[in-house]
Amino acid sequence: MAKQRITIGAIVEIDLGDNTYSYAQLLDGGSAFFDLRTSEKIKNVKELAGAKVIFILRVYDDVITSGRWKKIGKLPIREELEVLPMKFMQDELNPNSFELYNPNTGEITPATREECKGLECAAVWEAEHVEERIRDYYENRPNIWVEKMSIK
Repeated sequence: MAKQRITIGAIVEIDLGDNTYSYAQLLDGGSAFFDLRTSEKIKNVKELAGAKVIFILRVYDDVITSGRWKKIGKLPIREELEVLPMKFMQDELNPNSFELYNPNTGEITPATREECKGLECAAVWEAEHVEERIRDYYENRPNIWVEKMSIK
């Protein structure tokens, strides 16, 4: 795998290991994963310009820099992806203690359980866990990593 740089706006191709591919766009502080799984690699990244996003999360830098997810092009970042969604944090030792994390500013504020419902957990993901999550999404089955990081 060829080394590559992290480039905001880049589109990466994700080999799901089952002869299918999915795609994501690198954002400032996260990645938007598109609702597309295909057995044929896309030929033009413009096909993704209006694609639905299934989730936004952060992956470790080496997922990109190692070339595991290959950059195949670049698109302008859509307006709705310019501001990353809030994330939640739950204290493992005090499960009734919640905080909101703003990935755009780094700000952390106290929150209620109710305010955190429906949000992604603040975490950095490994490539294989994201790939498994995408496969699970298309197989309509729960994902172990989402469940482990869900509100307790």
